Amino acid sequence: MAVQILEQPSLGFLHSAMKNFIKLPARKLWLDYDDEADVLYVHFEDHPVSTHSEMTDEGILLDYREETLVGLTILDASQREEKG
Repeated sequence: MAVQILEQPSLGFLHSAMKNFIKLPARKLWLDYDDEADVLYVHFEDHPVSTHSEMTDEGILLDYREETLVGLTILDASQREEKG
């Protein structure tokens, strides 16, 4: 298996993202990005099973199992800009 080395700009972005990830209540995250669909999947469980989803005004699907948030589906992920 080849090891891909992150370039400095990617490391800077990862550092910025990390500061926000650690603010989340979940301690483990699973990330999947589909570049063809430009969708980022963020899971708070290894194999989440949702019973329903809600769409936010920002185009983010909140995936729930009963009342527990188990993941997010972020549409148009690469087109989003950092706010504030």
